[in-house]
Amino acid sequence: MATDYDSPRKTDDDLSEDSLQELQARRTDKSSGSIDIDETDLAESLELPGADLSNEELSLRVIPRQADEFTCARCFLVHHRSQLASEKNGQQICRECAA
Repeated sequence: MATDYDSPRKTDDDLSEDSLQELQARRTDKSSGSIDIDETDLAESLELPGADLSNEELSLRVIPRQADEFTCARCFLVHHRSQLASEKNGQQICRECAA
């Protein structure tokens, strides 16, 4: 591609203005393609704190701790033995809590 060395060069200010104009053009393009969301549908899907969930039923399968796992004495999460950092007074500590 040929370069015209006689043409005026853009300064840093010109470059920033071009990018600002491009950003503004992108913003208007994105807003024109947005979908109208019905606020009532959105409000119905939200759960409020303290809502009555007594009629709801959870089905969750609980798997007991395996032989190669331990429970961290600080964070109380179950980790694989490879995450064991230290064991003091019978309390097992994971690497994240020991750091």
